[in-house]
Amino acid sequence: MLGQMRLAWWREALGKPVAERPRGDAVLDGIGQHWQGREAFLAQMVDGWEVLVTAENLGPAEAESFGAGRGAFFAGLADEATAGRLSAAGRRWALADAAAGVSDPEECATLVAAGLAVASPAGRIPRALRGLAVLEALALRGLSRGGRPLMEGRGASLAALRAAIFRA
Repeated sequence: MLGQMRLAWWREALGKPVAERPRGDAVLDGIGQHWQGREAFLAQMVDGWEVLVTAENLGPAEAESFGAGRGAFFAGLADEATAGRLSAAGRRWALADAAAGVSDPEECATLVAAGLAVASPAGRIPRALRGLAVLEALALRGLSRGGRPLMEGRGASLAALRAAIFRA
């Protein structure tokens, strides 16, 4: 219940013009300075978290909604030409991160299946956003290993390096 109330506060705050938002919250003030006009992507992220907080059972539909919402943050960093590519990367990362953190094996399997089912539009992630390519590569690695943590094992650093260089 408390989590849902906090998410509702964020949704309401992000829906207001910057001048009408509460002052004093460092994150909200930073969003007003650096994300003005792109708050809709952040509101989608709030919606994604709400799916996870309110779902009694995490099924495929809930996993998909969560991944799309939480991963929308990536698309908010892009222009229209790369938004689809970054949205897919964000969905994979969100689902892989959640899969590594849940304790229920069925929920983990649902999140892994949803993450592996994400189709990626063709193209490379822009050089300036290569960090997102690293997160996507680590997410794919974690998903292909059954929902393991993104930085688990010695191969994780090599996967991150490869993604940083080639932005696959």
